[in-house]
Amino acid sequence: MPKVPCYVLLVSLFCSAFASLALSWKQNKEFYQAENYEGSSDFVDLEYHMGPVLAAPINLYIIWYGHWNLSHQVIIRDFLYSVSSSSASHPSVADWWKTVRLYTDQTGANITGSIWLSGEFYDSRYSHGGYLSRLDIQSVIKNAVTSSPRAIPLNAHNGLYLVLTSSDVQVQDFCRAVCGFHYFTFPTIVGATVPYAWVGYSGTQCPGMCAYPFAWPKYSGKPPPNTNGGNNIMKAPNGDAGADGMVSVIAHELAEVSSNPLVNAWYAGDDPTAPQEIADLCLGVYGSGAGGGYVGKVYKDSWGNGYNVNGIKGRRFLVQWVWDLEKRRCFGPNAMD
Repeated sequence: MPKVPCYVLLVSLFCSAFASLALSWKQNKEFYQAENYEGSSDFVDLEYHMGPVLAAPINLYIIWYGHWNLSHQVIIRDFLYSVSSSSASHPSVADWWKTVRLYTDQTGANITGSIWLSGEFYDSRYSHGGYLSRLDIQSVIKNAVTSSPRAIPLNAHNGLYLVLTSSDVQVQDFCRAVCGFHYFTFPTIVGATVPYAWVGYSGTQCPGMCAYPFAWPKYSGKPPPNTNGGNNIMKAPNGDAGADGMVSVIAHELAEVSSNPLVNAWYAGDDPTAPQEIADLCLGVYGSGAGGGYVGKVYKDSWGNGYNVNGIKGRRFLVQWVWDLEKRRCFGPNAMD
């Protein structure tokens, strides 16, 4: 397995490099003109670079950083439980994950279909303050795995850590350039190399950027969302633009950290520090015909809430499509073809 130079550097030396290496959910400023490949594979050079994928059943650990609304937590948990559930009707979250599972490692092992929520840590005391750098996210994980007696395990075998920051927490580049990112921890900080992802709650800070299409971007000239639907914004399926927007970003990051956990597996482009990963290739695509600001053909429930997949407990979610390795295009279970 190729070694990443950051492994052997002191923390003081790799801080600046890390900021550019952490792989991010990148929102295009002109979102409604974002490039996607829903109907074309002509310019996609997605390749396998011989690194591992997350083929073993995943033990997922959530770190709730800050003060969280309980209803928002339930929405996110129900989505995560839905990934491995067979109880939801088609098209389901588990059906969506089947496209992610097409990716294999060099032994031919597919990405796992089992993601189990195995522990949660509540960092309600803001252990590293109200502003976090990208590198601070690793220190937040370190705190979560060492804070006896509430610590979650440091699972270097099949652990995946999901750091979620509340509405009042600012994170480096959040709302300016990224809505989430994934990477792997440095042993010098956390004690082991484990994959992780971070996603922030954007409902109050930047819903038009990180919770689109449930809120208008500030630069669009459209009014902010209102309760009577008069501005034609798509309504969130679970009633909160910030939480429902987080679900799609979490889905994006889960797909990419599973297919490229150590930044040496599946991505397009020649530069591993700026790759196009399997969800990046489909940014803004939620249904057939997507493009030019149109999210594609999605469903609407009786209240007019938009969604494209079903989850447990009757939940519905809107998650972006990912690149289908076999079809050579963006694909989701709600596709019309």
